[in-house]
Amino acid sequence: MQLKSIAQNAKLFLFDLDGTLYCGEKIFSFTKELLEEIRRQGKEYKFITNNSSKSCEDYALKMKNVYHLNVKADDFVTSGSATVRFICENYSNEELFVLGTESLKNEFLNAGLHLTDDINRVGCIVVGYDTELNFKKIDDACNILYTKKVPFIATHPDKTCPTNYGFMPDCGAICEMITTATGKTPIFIGKPAPLMPEICMQMTGIDRSETVVIGDKMKTDILSGLRSDTNTILVLSGDNTIDDALNSTYKPDVVIKDCGELLEVLKCI
Repeated sequence: MQLKSIAQNAKLFLFDLDGTLYCGEKIFSFTKELLEEIRRQGKEYKFITNNSSKSCEDYALKMKNVYHLNVKADDFVTSGSATVRFICENYSNEELFVLGTESLKNEFLNAGLHLTDDINRVGCIVVGYDTELNFKKIDDACNILYTKKVPFIATHPDKTCPTNYGFMPDCGAICEMITTATGKTPIFIGKPAPLMPEICMQMTGIDRSETVVIGDKMKTDILSGLRSDTNTILVLSGDNTIDDALNSTYKPDVVIKDCGELLEVLKCI
């Protein structure tokens, strides 16, 4: 399928963030105009990110303050907010031990869920990308998993998170450390699972045939789009190369240099 036909048919664009619309603290030159063009055409976009260190509200503030984009919390579905929804649907009566940032914890609290630091009361454990991680949290998580039979949920499986100097351990690496110690493996909610695109389609009422997932990672963004049966576009402005796409057992519908190519096509429609 060609980029033009996907762009023409799409009514909902689901963008990954880092590596797709910006890199670290630097926004790509085309991003603001691209988002404005999508809205000008009466189409919709959402941001789907596996980074669960920030709530949707805090992400919206970051995008306004750092990148000067006019966005709101409803434009975001994070692995954290998707996990909140999953917990609400499956374990809403349990007391949760959340190994995550205060921002992530507030997202659970704002949904009416109950959190506890008392390891004897925990009914479910949730691990996110915790940029406020300390050894006590790890120790408590291992204690809970050794001494109690409780659901073990993780926001997303990414093992590394890009930084301005390279990479740092992400949620998947934190979970791997806990799994190594306890032998327990979590259920991962974020990409490549299909839940985040599914939530976006439910929010907008737009069909999967008119939805496209756009991201820089084959193993998360593209696979999530394929599993939710949407169109997919891999951008080469972040994690993966053209060789990664060519050598993969699954393929995106289109590979482009960056979202600037998408913008140029949209402007010609």
